[in-house]
Amino acid sequence: MRGGPAGGDGLRLTVVLTALFMTAGALLRCIPINNQTIKKWLIHTGQLLNGLAGPVIVNAPPFLSTTWFPPDQRATATAIASLFNYFGGACAFLVGPLIVPAPNGTTPLLTASNHYINSIKDRIQALLYAEFGVSALLLAVVIAYFPSHPPLPPSIAAASQRLNYRSSICRLLGNFRFLMIALAFAVPLGILAGWSGVLDVIVTPLKVSQVDAGWIGFWSVIGGCIVGIVIARFADFFRGMLKLILLLLFSGATLASAWFALTCFNSVTHLPVTPATLYTSCILIGVFIISSVPFFFELLVETVYPVPEGITCGFVTTLSNVFMGLLLMFLAFYHKDVYWLNWCLTGSCLFSLLLILLFRESYDRLYLDVLVSV
Repeated sequence: MRGGPAGGDGLRLTVVLTALFMTAGALLRCIPINNQTIKKWLIHTGQLLNGLAGPVIVNAPPFLSTTWFPPDQRATATAIASLFNYFGGACAFLVGPLIVPAPNGTTPLLTASNHYINSIKDRIQALLYAEFGVSALLLAVVIAYFPSHPPLPPSIAAASQRLNYRSSICRLLGNFRFLMIALAFAVPLGILAGWSGVLDVIVTPLKVSQVDAGWIGFWSVIGGCIVGIVIARFADFFRGMLKLILLLLFSGATLASAWFALTCFNSVTHLPVTPATLYTSCILIGVFIISSVPFFFELLVETVYPVPEGITCGFVTTLSNVFMGLLLMFLAFYHKDVYWLNWCLTGSCLFSLLLILLFRESYDRLYLDVLVSV
């Protein structure tokens, strides 16, 4: 059975609802009340609404690029839309400490608490108000102007019919090639998310502070965004090279993660542990893996076309979250020595590299756009 065309009227409605959830969530979090029980439930509810907006933010970029951009701009559009989500997360490393600075470490704890508590509360409240203001502005802009599709489809794929939800799920689960590349995406991205969350714990024995660990995370994401967008522009000029790009990226990710794991295991390897080696290896891990996201999305969509882009990307990001959850579950039981996480990350990159190497790529959507139009 067939569904609607790629654009349809769902894109505007979905984006408006997403902005509405974000604004409502931000509003609930910034309501100034003194009752701590009510405040806690308002914050939890606000976070829930913000979480409901998450799937659209993560999964919509390939759908958006297909609907609005021609084939020779799609990879770049997908890269910008998907990697800006990571860019926003990286900015949190800077915005939070700038607006709500930590207490002065030279001040005694009791004195610091009495002196800073009201100031910190006011700054946190100001941050919540600012988040609500930005969300409300985005909602107003989206309501004022966010059409579902351009006046004319930019490509044949943008105007073509897609499978409905049930047929799409059956197509995904029955496509072995899709499952291969889905695992190649989900395993390293899920492991990286869990590994990044405890990076400060991993590097603390190496005498790296939490502040430095935060800067490592920041530059990893920034580097991944820049590299991903630059390579995506190259991919638009030389189409049909997604597998080669992913092979190169995960070759680098495997080497960088192995370098970091061996450095942390310096009692055996005797590799030098210096800020330069730790920074370089960690940042390269983030650059190689994060920059691969848009190329995975594009290759996944090409592999299972005409399955809708949102369903395809939603499936693999959910799978990625499952692997992240499994990693964190194991961490709850094996948390005394966390160096095994480094080897998990290295193994996941090598596993992904092997799957990509064995994967037989196809470009059904690109074939429709380029050859059929000619």
